[in-house]
Amino acid sequence: MKRILIVEDNEMNRDALSRRLARRGFDVVLAANGFDGIAMAQSLQPNLILLDLGMADLDGWECARRLKADRSTTSIPIVALTAHAMAGSREQALEAGCDEFDTKPIAFDRLVAKIDLLIAVEA
Repeated sequence: MKRILIVEDNEMNRDALSRRLARRGFDVVLAANGFDGIAMAQSLQPNLILLDLGMADLDGWECARRLKADRSTTSIPIVALTAHAMAGSREQALEAGCDEFDTKPIAFDRLVAKIDLLIAVEA
């Protein structure tokens, strides 16, 4: 079973997304902030990370930079998620180390297609 780490500071978003992914057969683990997300990625080695960019303590851009700079997590695909997409947001996320980008509200089928593609490439 493929494990997905959701790093999201909004509890409602975290719960809704985790339930939908679990119904699709993924093993879902949750982190409520960027620091916990980095620690969990290092210890659990998920197959993919869904990373909210707009977190308060450690934003998603910096979290992605740290994950990609760490030898133990550099190969884990990261999908950046944001509700505040602006021109250039996708490019900024990719420059920070994210492998893919999606906007909120999440179009779930589109997100799952990106997850499936990244996990297939990673496998």
